[in-house]
Amino acid sequence: MHAWLCENPVGVDALAWKELPTPQPGPGQVLVQIKAASLNFPDILIVQNKYQIKPPLPFVPGSEYAGVVQAVGEGVTHLKVGQNVACLSGTGGFGTHTLAPAALCMPLPDGFGPVDAAAFIMIYATSWHALIDRAQLKAGETVLVLGAAGGVGTAAIQIAKAAGARVIAAASNDEKCALCKSLGADLTINYGVHTPASGLRDAIKEATGGKGPDVIYDPVGGEFAEPAFRSIAWRGRYLVVGFASGPIPALPLNLPLLKGASLVGVFWGDFAKREPQANAQMMAELARWYGQGKIKPVIDRTMPMSELKAAYAHMGSRGVKGKLVLVNE
Repeated sequence: MHAWLCENPVGVDALAWKELPTPQPGPGQVLVQIKAASLNFPDILIVQNKYQIKPPLPFVPGSEYAGVVQAVGEGVTHLKVGQNVACLSGTGGFGTHTLAPAALCMPLPDGFGPVDAAAFIMIYATSWHALIDRAQLKAGETVLVLGAAGGVGTAAIQIAKAAGARVIAAASNDEKCALCKSLGADLTINYGVHTPASGLRDAIKEATGGKGPDVIYDPVGGEFAEPAFRSIAWRGRYLVVGFASGPIPALPLNLPLLKGASLVGVFWGDFAKREPQANAQMMAELARWYGQGKIKPVIDRTMPMSELKAAYAHMGSRGVKGKLVLVNE
């Protein structure tokens, strides 16, 4: 097998494509021949030693992937050789093969291709857990999605619309706003034109007739968090999903008080570990929604696995719309 090996987490340039022995699965593991792997924001942080999870060295990055089971370890009963699966295990995806925890593998129904499958679990599980579970989104409510043209943002638009919500999508340029409209967003806000960031608050106020959004989905953080929160509706729920812009905002705590609003943390990874049964039910429902055509990952582009460093550069430029997927030919 071959894989991109991180022996020193000082950045993407230190990754090296190496031939490694093909491992055999131990108890509770499966050997997966990787067909496709998506590039996610944590995959950038983890090779820079900036992610909250720091795997022992050396490791193969690539948190999310899809492929075919080639061997099963002791105690694995729900998967079999030749089965198509998707997995989000945190590492291991940027190669030709990997050992995956069987419990984290999602069996794929017929017709669920590897490119879509490799781009599915993280964004839809995060967005469902955020909107349906944590925010208790109801039909007829208004959702503001920040960073709406990214992976989790595009998933959030689709899930919110499927739940019967009105969606306002905020993105950084007109091209990304057009993508959001094509996914079903009712209105868009180009926050790239709002300098200072306080202009965003006026745009949200206009888009909601002065009421404000009932739910704000924020995977971005940074300078737009406070003006967005200041726009929230009475009893609104502000979903803290991530900090793709870099800076972690510091919100004045009088804002939740004045709006009777909730600041809600979203950590799907820990939810999956702490509440595995609820997570499994959620993933089964998401697979049904995919089969019904309610949700489908937006694929910015596919690139050969050998071009991983170029893929990292493209993602770092903030030019990705939806998900970027690496494929093994």
